[in-house]
Amino acid sequence: MVTHSPAETRRLAADLLRELQPGAVLALHGDLGAGKTCFVQGLAAALGVHQPVSSPTFTLIHEYESTPPLYHADLYRIRDADDAYGLGLDEYIDGDGFTVIEWAERAAELLPPDTWHLTFEVGADLTERTITIESPNRNPNS
Repeated sequence: MVTHSPAETRRLAADLLRELQPGAVLALHGDLGAGKTCFVQGLAAALGVHQPVSSPTFTLIHEYESTPPLYHADLYRIRDADDAYGLGLDEYIDGDGFTVIEWAERAAELLPPDTWHLTFEVGADLTERTITIESPNRNPNS
């Protein structure tokens, strides 16, 4: 899937939300500035979250009140799955909310087999993003 603006990336997130069940885990992969947090903003808006959504780079995990709740983790500053486990990430993953994890590869051992994997790449135009979605139920879609 290719988006051509932050608004399109947020819309893609809202559209994907219709396919997700409570308890879903989304692993977001991609370089800094690739659109991962923008995508989470779209999920949050679709869930009715009215507070600002930013990357939890220093707090590591943000919880947003919605039904079901949205948990947004950013593992950029951790080293490995042991650090993520120490944060209690496994409790969020096993919960009934939507858990979205930026830099998820740093805690790959904690991810359940039914994790959705989304890879974000910056296109030729600085506003263009190629987002590859791998669901547990279908082949990659780009």
